[in-house]
Amino acid sequence: MSEPETLFAAAAAVLETAAPDAKVAAALKADELRRAGAPLGAAHPPPDRPARPGAPPLVPPGDTPRRRFGSPEGRAILLHAIAHIEFNAIDLAFDMALRFAPAMAEEGLDADAFAADWVRIGGEEARHFRMVDARLAELECRYGDFPAHDGLWEAAETTRHDALARLALAPLILEARGLDVTPEMIKRLKAVGDERSVSVLEVIYREEVGHVACGKRWFDALAAARGLEPEAAFRDLTRRYFPGRLKPPFNHEARANAGLSREFYEPIGNETRV
Repeated sequence: MSEPETLFAAAAAVLETAAPDAKVAAALKADELRRAGAPLGAAHPPPDRPARPGAPPLVPPGDTPRRRFGSPEGRAILLHAIAHIEFNAIDLAFDMALRFAPAMAEEGLDADAFAADWVRIGGEEARHFRMVDARLAELECRYGDFPAHDGLWEAAETTRHDALARLALAPLILEARGLDVTPEMIKRLKAVGDERSVSVLEVIYREEVGHVACGKRWFDALAAARGLEPEAAFRDLTRRYFPGRLKPPFNHEARANAGLSREFYEPIGNETRV
């Protein structure tokens, strides 16, 4: 099979690749093309569901193993859950580029810049997965050894029809939640002396701030193109597509660094869902 030469073809190759190592390699190849200034190329419809390996088995969220910090196995379970998030994040980024860049052009926005941003982020997510997977190997396990759930991709499926809804749900809710919880995980890993895992999470945490910031920038741009006020649009989309509620405590500093003001998300966090 010939190597892809355009960003759309490279994004499609990522989504059509199942094996973790091969998916990571395809993501990094796509990012190389981006850095080299490759064109978008012909539009390519994304698959309904990205190709995935046979493991891990997907189970309801309540059936996933508990994450404990006090033993190597417990920390491996925690890191496996993070690896699963990063593996999904690779596909989410490339699906964002492939699915929604043409729609951005129709909205009068820069499709090339939109696709390039999410290809870049997809490459970073691939590096994150590789780092966590390497740490799992040091703990004598591998990605696929523990059950995981499919919540991230289920969220993607509910917003497949609208770029603004996807931007609200993926970077501005789900990734922003990572900014809230990661510092506590780092703190607890430091308390048990697991500096190797700490160093991995610190890289992910730092770069995820940029991912949320990218999502906010494009959310604002698309809302403006539609004549919508961003805060009101975010509240409406959250109520429609996010089944739970935004749960405090919030990492206000990291969220502010990503361009999320407290006025943007706190009113939703204070809502009571019926």
